Amino acid sequence: MRLVEQWNRLESGLDPSWTDARLSLRIPLPEARRRAAALLAPAGPGLAGDEIRFAPTRGGGAIGPEATRRMLRRIDEEGISGTLELVSAGKAQPQPVRPRPTLAAAWGAALSALPSDWSDLLCDLDLDSSADIDRAAVLAGPLNPIQELGRPGFRFRCANRRGYGASSGMVRRSLERLDAAAIGGEVRIARVLCDTDPIGTQGPVWHAGRRPA
Repeated sequence: MRLVEQWNRLESGLDPSWTDARLSLRIPLPEARRRAAALLAPAGPGLAGDEIRFAPTRGGGAIGPEATRRMLRRIDEEGISGTLELVSAGKAQPQPVRPRPTLAAAWGAALSALPSDWSDLLCDLDLDSSADIDRAAVLAGPLNPIQELGRPGFRFRCANRRGYGASSGMVRRSLERLDAAAIGGEVRIARVLCDTDPIGTQGPVWHAGRRPA
């Protein structure tokens, strides 16, 4: 069997997530072995007895599977025969899956990034599923949630000391109820004002968008 065909068969049997394959090419005739090693020079082959060892990889850093195929084809074209064997193979390690923070935890993290004198927040709560809208609206009722995002979720306001909006503690308790009901989503602070002092009004007004005239 030609070397390129041997490589095709070995490659097809590798784990789909393989990253490197350490190969042994046995060629009995010394002159043919030296010539094969020269043709495999880009792979940085090592010689040991009647073996030529080299290791194609995927993902850069060395020769890949296609380059290996081209080099072995050149050896075949010179009439050099041998036996290609797989010594070992490595595969990519699965990346650890980081648990998604709860809504309450995400809220705490968002608050911790605010300046100390924040006074008013405009917040968005995006839900993973539109099927949760009704249930979430009930559980988050104290926040006076408004469906104006154009996607599954709500917009609500939060006030630090006075003015219009739920307190940060009430927001946390409402989000904890959503977490307990296994309602997934993301909460984020869309806008923030600092050190406001409402006079004759409940608080600032945000114009997030205007209707066409």
